[in-house]
Order: sequence, then C-alpha cells, then structure tokens
Amino acid sequence: MSTAPAPIAHSRLALIVAFAIVYVVWGSTYLAIRFAIETLPPFLMAAARFLTAGTVLYVWARLAAGAEKPGRAQWKAAAIVGSLLLLGGNGLVVWSELRIPSGVAALLGGTTPLWMVLIDWLRRGGVRPTGQVVAGLLCGLAGLVWLVGPDSLAGGGRIDTIGVVAVVLSSIAWAAGSIYQRHARMPASPALSTAMQMLTGGAALLVVAVALGEWPQVGVASLSLRSVLAFLYLVVFGSIVAFSAYVWLLRASTPARVSTHTYVNPIIAVLLGWALADEPLTPRMLVAAAVIIGGVALITLAPKR
Repeated sequence: MSTAPAPIAHSRLALIVAFAIVYVVWGSTYLAIRFAIETLPPFLMAAARFLTAGTVLYVWARLAAGAEKPGRAQWKAAAIVGSLLLLGGNGLVVWSELRIPSGVAALLGGTTPLWMVLIDWLRRGGVRPTGQVVAGLLCGLAGLVWLVGPDSLAGGGRIDTIGVVAVVLSSIAWAAGSIYQRHARMPASPALSTAMQMLTGGAALLVVAVALGEWPQVGVASLSLRSVLAFLYLVVFGSIVAFSAYVWLLRASTPARVSTHTYVNPIIAVLLGWALADEPLTPRMLVAAAVIIGGVALITLAPKR
C-alpha cells in the first residue's frame, strides 16, 4: 500500500483548508436546503443530490484518479456508513425543516459532538475524553443554546415534537456513522470512499422517498428557479466538495475536532440569513458566536491521546 498520502494527513495547511470548507459550506446548506425543499420533496431531493454527486465522484475516482475497484466488504461498509450519515443524519434533518424552524434544527444538531465523544468512548478500545475536550463541548453547546434560545426559536409557540425527535435521531446517526467510518474497511482513496457512501446513502434515501409516495409530487412546471439552483449548489459544494473534505478529516483528525463543525455551521447560517435573507444580527448572536468559537478552540487545541 502506498504511503504517499501520509504527509498530507499531517499537513497543517491541508487541515485548515478542509476545516474551512466544512465550516463555511455546510453552514450555508441550511439556507440551501430550505430553498430546495420549497418545490422539491425532502427525501427525493436528498436522494437525487447524493446519487448525482456520488456518480460524478465515483467516475472521477475510478477513471481519472485511478482508484482500485472496491470489493464486496468495502461496499458493505460504505452502505452502513452511507445509511447512517446520509439517510439518518442528513435525510432526517432535511425532512425536519418541514416541521420546525432551521434554528431549532441547528441547535439540536449541536448535540452531535456530545454523541461522537460518547460513542467513541463507549466503543471497544475507545478513547476517554480529556477534561479540556469536555469543557469545550459544554462551552460550544452553551453558546448554541444562547444563540437560539427557546423563546426565539419557537416564536412563542410550541415546538413540534416529531421534528425535534427527528433531528435528535439524525445527530445520533451522524455521530455513529462518523465513528464507524474511522474503523471500517473503506477504500484507501478518500474520493472513492466518499462516492460509495453517497451512492449507497442516496439509494437508501430513494427507497424511503418512493415508500413515502414523494415521486408523484415532482413536476417540472412546479419547480422554482431558486429550488433548482439551491439543489445544484447542494450537489456540487454541499456534497462533492464539503463531504469529501469531511471524509478526509475523519481520517486526519480526531472525532471531537471534526465534530466542531456543528458549532460553527449555525453561526455561518445566521450570518448568511442576515446577508441574504435580511434577518437580524443582534448582540446576542455576537456573544453566542464568541462563546462557540471559544469552545471550538478548547477542543482543537486539546492534545491528542
């Protein structure tokens, strides 16, 4: 097996670029998803997104990058990871935005780092988190609570319980898939691994979409230009670019550090809402952002075990 990728995995610049992509691009997908599902059914939209991106990435990895043909065991591992990350982790979030505000989804998605650290600790041969990592997790979660408190989230009304449960389950599924992937028999090529997860996860999303009767809901005449452009953005940047960076980071960094994107993404979402949707940017948001970034710093600066 070639050892060429090793220097890249330890490159500080590569880590900074990958984290920046995951932070910024995935933060923007909250708004893109909201626009996409205005005229596209949620599970069918997600299925089309990942099947399209996965096909493009798979062809590129096999033909242009020269990745070896994956075996049955690797496809099995990819199916498990793809189902957890994309059907459970992404699909439930997309669906939940039909029932709850995106701010609620952002807050509940902030529990993902806690689940990742807990699962990584409880698994066989797992790693117990340090006090600094725990402090960073709690600091980041406190910042999210302050950023989107219950009074501003529900607008004085009752939050939909089913939508909340869906996002909590998505956070657990995403955490489990991320931890499993670090120890699964995946291809050496990160691009091929990403493509396989998208194809298998997209297939699982398609099965659910068909089972829920979403297919007949799609009509070319009913599609808006904003939904189509948002869908294309999710395919290219949200899937191919950002998801590839995320998969690479799972190999090059620790689960706690990778999971910090769930703290930064809501900040990006708030800023984009202010810039593109004329939403308010209050002092409360700025204080929350400072607390969240402080939590991220505690986690990323914690020494590896």
